[in-house]
Order: sequence, then C-alpha cells, then structure tokens
Amino acid sequence: MIRAVSLVLLTLLSLGGPAEAQKKPAATPTPTPAETPAPKAPCDLVIVAGAVVTMDPAFRVLSESALVVKDGYLLDIGAVDYVDAHWTPAERIERKSSVVMPGLVNTHTHAAMSLLRGVADDKPLMEWLEKSIFPAEAKNVSPEFVKAGTTLACLEMIRGGTTTFADMYYYESDVAAAVEACGLRAVLGETWLDFPAPGHANLEESRKVTRAFLETWKGHRRITAAVAPHAPYTCSKETLLASKALADEFGAPLLIHVSETRDEQRQVKEKTGTTPVRWLDSIGFLGPRVVAAHGVWLDDGDLAILASKKVSLSHNPESNMKLGSGTAPVVAARKAGVTVGLGTDGVAGSNNDLDMWEAMDFAGKLAKVTALDPTVLPARDLLRMATIEGARALGLEKLTGSLETGKAADLIAVDLNAPRTRPIYDVASALVYSVKEGDVSLTVVDGKVLWDGRTWRTVDAKAALQAATDWREKILKSLREAAAK
Repeated sequence: MIRAVSLVLLTLLSLGGPAEAQKKPAATPTPTPAETPAPKAPCDLVIVAGAVVTMDPAFRVLSESALVVKDGYLLDIGAVDYVDAHWTPAERIERKSSVVMPGLVNTHTHAAMSLLRGVADDKPLMEWLEKSIFPAEAKNVSPEFVKAGTTLACLEMIRGGTTTFADMYYYESDVAAAVEACGLRAVLGETWLDFPAPGHANLEESRKVTRAFLETWKGHRRITAAVAPHAPYTCSKETLLASKALADEFGAPLLIHVSETRDEQRQVKEKTGTTPVRWLDSIGFLGPRVVAAHGVWLDDGDLAILASKKVSLSHNPESNMKLGSGTAPVVAARKAGVTVGLGTDGVAGSNNDLDMWEAMDFAGKLAKVTALDPTVLPARDLLRMATIEGARALGLEKLTGSLETGKAADLIAVDLNAPRTRPIYDVASALVYSVKEGDVSLTVVDGKVLWDGRTWRTVDAKAALQAATDWREKILKSLREAAAK
C-alpha cells in the first residue's frame, strides 16, 4: 500500500520558507502533577489537515493543523497538539494527505437545468435559447422539475467541492427547498422576462411571486433570496426598474446577464443607442448588489462604470468558449477595480458540468492565450476568484470564502495523493492546474459534513439519479410532440 506523504514539506516548498501553523498559547499555565488540567471545551467537529490554505488577505498556508467547528462556525485553527489539548469534538476527521481550503464559490448557474444537460449542444446562444431551451422549458418546467434538477446539481457540486452558488431560474422557492435539504449555501434569483415564462405570466405576477419568495426565505442561514431580471435584451426599462425596486426594498442581490454576445450588443444598441452597461447605468439600475454574468463584450468605459458603481462580474469561461461568445476582459476588469468571481453557467448546453476546478483552469489559460502573456491571472489569483472574490461578488465575504475564525465553516479537503498532483512545488499551482473534482475528499457547509469522501450525507444519490432518468423520458416525449406539430 502506498503510504500517504505528509504535506508539511510540500507546504514549505510552496511558500519558499517556513510555514508554521498558528501556535495558540495554553489557556492556563502548564499544570504540575498536583494540579488538575483545565477541562476541554466541547465542539462539533475537528478536522486535521495536512495543510490549510486559508485564502485570508495574506494568503497564509499553514502546515499540519486542526480546525475547530462549533454551531456552524470556524471557532479555532491551531497546531494539532494545541487543539487536542483544548477541544473535545463530537466528530473528528483526519485528512493528513489533503489540503483543507475554503469551499468553492460558483457565481453563476441555472441549477435546475441539469435535467436538460446535453439536450441541445453546439448551437449559437440565441438559436440555442429560442429553438431548444425555451420550448423545452415551456413544456416541462414545474416545481417538481426544479426540485429534481436542483437536487441533481447539488449532488454534483457537493462532490466537486462547491459550497456556495448563485442561481437564476424559476420557482426559486422550490429551488431553495431543495438547496436547504441538500445543505449548500446559495444566492437564488427568481428570473424575470418580458414574455410569459414558467410561473410568470406577466410583470405583475413576477412581482407577486418574487415578493413571496423574498419574504419566505428572508434571514435564512444559508439561503439568500435574490431578484434576477434575465438580461437587457429580454427585459424592458419598466421590468428592470421594477425588479430593482423590489430588490432595494429587501436589500436583495440583483442577478443579470450582461454583454454576453455580440448579438446582444447589437440588439441593445439598436434599441438604446449605446452599450448594455451604459444603458443600465443611464436608467439607474446599477449598484453594489448587482452581479453581472459573462461581461464578454465590455469596453474600458463599461469597466469604469462597473467599477464606480461597485458592480461585480461573474466570469464563465467555459460557457463563453462553448457558445462561441468570445473572451471576457477579466484581466482589465480586475485592474479597473471590478470584483470578479468565477461561474460555470448552466449545464444545458452552455456548459455541461458544474466543475469549478475546470472553471479555474480554463479561466487562467484563456486569459493567457488571449493576452499572449503567461504571467496574467496566476494560480493564486484564480484561487481567489474561485473563493473569497466569488464570495465578495455575492456579498458574502464576511461569512464565507476564506478560513478565518468567526466565519462560517464552509470548507473542503482536497487529496493530493494522485499521480497527477505529484510532486508538489507550489500548492496553489497544484490546486488550480492539476486537481480534479474527484480529488475532493471532504465537503463541509455551515459546519455540516455533506460529503465525507465516500458518501453524500444529505442527498439520496440513487434517488436523485433515478429522478434525472425519469425526467429525461418526459422531456424527450415533449420535444417529439413539439416537433410533430
């Protein structure tokens, strides 16, 4: 049997020098034989890691350490002997051959569309939407559909180390119920359009449905209800401002697609005489709670507006590549001061998986080949975009995105024993360019173990996969019937 190698040396190599775990002073002086040791404090979970990538502002990487979790929060990080001397956990998990790091943050998905995975590939965005996706959704999307599709997506994300995601779809209260049961953290946006959509006959119904959704989930520990006007080319000024007014009333995020394709640029310019960003700014839509997905066709003026209005950007490299949309100016956006997170988009043809490790890898390589410069978007920046910057984009940076005491215990362990990850000279490089989602050996959200390296603890995987198969038959039948008319 191959013996797991300690990550202490690997950590030293990654930093180019010593990297010691935090040394916590003893709570009381060392007892003499005549004294009674101070009692240990109870906690819910202790995780022993070969190394800890904190993603804090200093990008500290700690050698072999233990993390203490209680009531959903990260209470302490310290050397293993210190933690063992001070804490008594209800559960102890050893991951000495793994790096523990914050869970990944996916800033743009359409989770329920996992049931449409591969139903229409290799088509331009508008053709894909208008001829395949919108008709399929019209015949099939229901509360039952979104629960099954979201559960399948959560199954995939939990296994791959995503702990927080942003979503845009319909029946989001039912999406939220599925997410709540699965245990992930999410920002969920009810989608608005200028034409009838599932659960939304008109603008008035969109207001009513979304208000009820915002009221129902307000104050939830893990679920943030949001408003999601689809895009400037599918939403009128009236619709956009109505969605903003409702979001402002509740202090909710606004999720929207912006400047995804050249065709969108053309449509918006014909209608307004300017770019989508400039038009949104002119009507007073933009602000710090807006998360703009894609942003492929942004010029310097657009980026300056986004930065000044503190709008965040969700970069979806694989989706933009697969749909032939173009390459987002991510390096320029970050230089302009725009917060940029990473996303996968939905899996119904714009991307066929929810793998954030691939998103990091592709984002880096796409930026480098576009700039003809291998130094842009180095591994550490990509890790930041997939964790703390993604959390900041969603307004959750005080709660998640880094491993710091007092923040939510949203973390993953990544096993580095696979041949493709050895030898390790730099931990960040290994995580971004070598790791695959199958290397995730632990997923914890809000202090609760969702994936223990062998099984999903909160999702009935067999039932979720069977539901996906059952829905496939229904969807195929509806598409055949539609084609026959």
